[in-house]
Amino acid sequence: MALPPPDPQFVLRGTSAAIHTLHFSCGGQEPDPPVLFSGSENGLIHVWNLKTHRVDTALDGHGRKSVYCVETMGGKDRLLSQGRDQRICLWDLAEGRTSVTDSVCTEHVGFCRCSLVQLAQGRWLMATAAKGLQEVQVLELPSKTSVCTLKPEVGAKLGMPMCLKLWQLSCGSQPLLLAGYEDGSVVLWNVTMGKALSQLICHQEPVMSLDFDSERTKGISGSSEKVLCIWSLNEQQNLQVYKTHELVNAGISDITIRPDKKILATAGWDHRIRIFGWKKLKPLAVLDYHTATVHCVSFSEHRNPRERLLAAGSKDQRISLWSLYTQS
Repeated sequence: MALPPPDPQFVLRGTSAAIHTLHFSCGGQEPDPPVLFSGSENGLIHVWNLKTHRVDTALDGHGRKSVYCVETMGGKDRLLSQGRDQRICLWDLAEGRTSVTDSVCTEHVGFCRCSLVQLAQGRWLMATAAKGLQEVQVLELPSKTSVCTLKPEVGAKLGMPMCLKLWQLSCGSQPLLLAGYEDGSVVLWNVTMGKALSQLICHQEPVMSLDFDSERTKGISGSSEKVLCIWSLNEQQNLQVYKTHELVNAGISDITIRPDKKILATAGWDHRIRIFGWKKLKPLAVLDYHTATVHCVSFSEHRNPRERLLAAGSKDQRISLWSLYTQS
């Protein structure tokens, strides 16, 4: 690469615990500051003001058990969080409130993050690993109505679901779910019919993370191995390996494709964040700042591209913020 990798634009400290999940909310109207939600091992969710780089609020709803998923539901006043207390909490943060308005008990003992997709104004679909070891439960929110339970065929030894991604080809079309499993498989499920459409063995180890580009119908997954697997979905809805990419060091905790679909970031067990071009998976940068495993990466959706950020959270209790636009 011609340019040396940048330094973090800013580092957020003060959670006093490993960071397991990050989620930006930057679409508010002025004077609303953009915020970053972080979920940490001590059970707290911190709401970071990205103008002051300080914590506005700390939310405590998971009995001090690790928080490993945070998502907003149509704006930063409605929040969903998931913790190792086997609960998914829905929060009302409007007008300074910090209250849990409802919760779902998953009875899931692993650390598979739930996935959300918006069906209509105020209506959401949520997929979460369920009590049954290989099962995924799909619920409608906020009603908590059960839509289906996705179970592999009898005799299929997929193991536990490790990562989930709900998506729609277009607004109003049938929701589909991509699930990565313990045996290294990625499975495409039709949520409406409750059946598996396609299965592909992508890794020899559990799938730790995946992301999917519904415009190109192409996805990417990582595991504890040294390999990123890129796979595509044909018109018959069959998953096919598109290409693989060998990494220098093993272990990927998280993968996310930037909303504009130009680049992607991986969070590495080797303490590094790697940036790739999404079209050809060309390595663009290695961001070397953290001193322990990077658990999560997240891109912001600022309206102005120059303000957009990448955040990474690590076991070293720090969150690094990077501006990748000025470099490109």
